[in-house]
Amino acid sequence: MVYRVLIADDEERMRRVLAMVFEDMDDVKVVTKSCCLSTLDCLERERFHLLITDLNVQEMGRLEFLKAIKEKVPDLPIIVLTAYGSVGSAIDVMKEGVFDYLTTPFEKSILELAVKRALKMSSLATENKYLRQELELQYDFKNIIGNSPQVIEVLRLVGEVSKTDSTVLITGESGTGKELIARAIHFNSNRACGPLIVLNCAAIPENLLESELFGYERGAFTNAEKTKKGRFELASGGTFFMDEISEMSTAVQAKVLRVIEAKEMERLGGTETIKADSRIICATNKNLEELVKTGKFREDLYYRISVFPITLIPLRERKEDIIPLSKHFLKRFSTKMGKSPVSLSKEAEKLLLVHRWEGNIRELQNVIERAVILCKTNVITSEHLPVSIVKGAQISSNEKIQPLDRLVSFDIPPHGLSLDDLEKQLVTQALEKSKNNKTKAAKLLGLTRGTFRYRLQKYGLAN
Repeated sequence: MVYRVLIADDEERMRRVLAMVFEDMDDVKVVTKSCCLSTLDCLERERFHLLITDLNVQEMGRLEFLKAIKEKVPDLPIIVLTAYGSVGSAIDVMKEGVFDYLTTPFEKSILELAVKRALKMSSLATENKYLRQELELQYDFKNIIGNSPQVIEVLRLVGEVSKTDSTVLITGESGTGKELIARAIHFNSNRACGPLIVLNCAAIPENLLESELFGYERGAFTNAEKTKKGRFELASGGTFFMDEISEMSTAVQAKVLRVIEAKEMERLGGTETIKADSRIICATNKNLEELVKTGKFREDLYYRISVFPITLIPLRERKEDIIPLSKHFLKRFSTKMGKSPVSLSKEAEKLLLVHRWEGNIRELQNVIERAVILCKTNVITSEHLPVSIVKGAQISSNEKIQPLDRLVSFDIPPHGLSLDDLEKQLVTQALEKSKNNKTKAAKLLGLTRGTFRYRLQKYGLAN
């Protein structure tokens, strides 16, 4: 990388002296200017990593000059040199965001050190800006793939809630893209410049979850050798995404409720009240209403986190999105692996469409990645897909579940009914008829074992 340094000084001798500092630096290109107007014009037309200037500005005041620079290139490090240094002038220029302040005459080694520090900061700032742009691009709405009415509705909801600081609850089966939606909300909100802290509650042992959430003071417990900030504190000014929130114990749930309501907390072993100004997004693949009824999830916390619910539909219930998603992953993985563009054969498309995708989008992504690895041509065929998908398609074409309208006549009562309650009754009956054999019960309902297991968890019937 070549760093571009702009030297702005009204004295030609000083410009030459400063330029000599960089003679031995092969990775630095120096440009010099003699007045503030030409300096501002140069900064507007070209990109620099560092500006070195004095405070003897004839055309405008020194602070106005610095303000004008910061308006044009706010991230540009500035080293100010002056023969008239004082505490007052140093404070004034530092308030304008100057990186360093040196008085002349100066030692070459001191200036070299200041330059190296400034260039390092400029490099980190550039890298951070690039990474943020990449993240924002990755989680732009255009990268949430799907043409189905369900996806369009989710995008509408995400667009609306992103404008607010409201708490969001994202529900849906594993692999439906809950974290992707959470990130999209964050990066399209007014908190996008703040941190996005992610915690999978199911991945943290119960005895450690509390310290991860709230942090702890030194000496709070054995091996607490230093103070540690919790995730709530780290997310201040940004967004805190708690995935699988249903896995929290009720004791931890009570403390989380207080933080969400009061926007403040204490670290474990501490007495100081700490502000926790973060936007909360939660997610779960379980039915929290059922967990509330069984006493496994606090009702007050449920209502507090479900201010704005978003439900993600399983992939098998929006089949029109399967092929667009597949093509999206094909493009991503073929580019990542340095391969020519890869397409799907008609046969492969049919196999993907009839598969039930119990693992949802995550399963589809893995299948496509595997297919791209195995494909030696530019077309994905059945031989590049897992055997389970090919055989599953054959079985589904041979085994037909008898339609419900041939078995029973059913009218919705005038007062309506709960579809969840009806489904729960069907699942319960299937278990009774199969004598609690889950494989047989799933077959009675025309479900795969994985889907049936999800229904058991959803209605609290897993045990």
